[in-house]
Amino acid sequence: MSSALPPTSDDRIVWDTWLSIYRLPIVTVADAVGLFSVLAARAMTTDELAVELDVNGRALQIHLGVLAAMGFVERRLGRWRATAATRTWMIPEATGYCGPVMHFFVESQPLHAQLLSTLKTGARSGEHRSSADEWEAGEMSAELAQRITAYMNAHSQASARAVARQPVFGELGNMLDVGGGSGIFSIEVAKAWPTLKSTIMDIDVVGEEAARYVEKAGVADRVTTLGINMFEQPWPQGYDAHFLSNIFHDWSDDSCRMLARKSFDALPSGGRILLHEMLVDDDGCGPLATTSFSLLMLLSTKGRQYTLRELQAFLESAGFVDVEATQTGGGYYSLVSARKP
Repeated sequence: MSSALPPTSDDRIVWDTWLSIYRLPIVTVADAVGLFSVLAARAMTTDELAVELDVNGRALQIHLGVLAAMGFVERRLGRWRATAATRTWMIPEATGYCGPVMHFFVESQPLHAQLLSTLKTGARSGEHRSSADEWEAGEMSAELAQRITAYMNAHSQASARAVARQPVFGELGNMLDVGGGSGIFSIEVAKAWPTLKSTIMDIDVVGEEAARYVEKAGVADRVTTLGINMFEQPWPQGYDAHFLSNIFHDWSDDSCRMLARKSFDALPSGGRILLHEMLVDDDGCGPLATTSFSLLMLLSTKGRQYTLRELQAFLESAGFVDVEATQTGGGYYSLVSARKP
């Protein structure tokens, strides 16, 4: 008899372990570019610090968020400053400087070079075409679609179970799962709310993979797939709500505003948009898991993790109202909702 337990909605131990890979290299990179020394001398805004260090501002903002969550820097009145611990242990001129301990392991940490490169240029690591590029263009090999959907399905198990139990889904008759990937969210919503129907909208090759997950879950009578490029093609109408999980964090501010507008245009009056994301604190200084996840976005996508205020601005710019957020109980995730008047 197997001793394994069924999946729960709390997978923080997995995320904490997975994202811990960034903790050492983010510190060695900060030390290498002189960030700690500069912020020990005086407090600076993100833009001022980017100019001083000659690095990319967007990348620096993400780096600073992780460093703040770890306790190396702090932000007060919009300016960053090295903490007392950093001034003691991470300043080369200080008696207690521990840089050699950190840098002893740089050669065994390939992420150091990747993070340093993205900090300086703002570009994603590597020269290869990323999955985000292929998704945006609507072109993806069957092999990559299989790997990507398996990856997303695995890391979304707990959060999907948690968000699916939110009362808002009980108010819906049908839902469009935008960029739904493996379909795990539509599957869990269908299990939790037997009268709700859902359509997984994604590019064709990903939709084919999603259909396999849906069939295996036994909910094919209420969950269907629709092959549409969310960037290039019109969104279908006739849905009570649009659900987007881990979508906005892949894209730039401009793309997020565009997606919000497409959702608004396709929804009926009273329709809802539901964003399922890990939220950065309003001051950009945590939580550690979320800011570390943002670092992953920096390395592999065009986006980052957003604050609630930033998501609110995207949604309200499209015309949505009544923006609010609820922690789902699924690890570090929240559900942000808004309504079309």
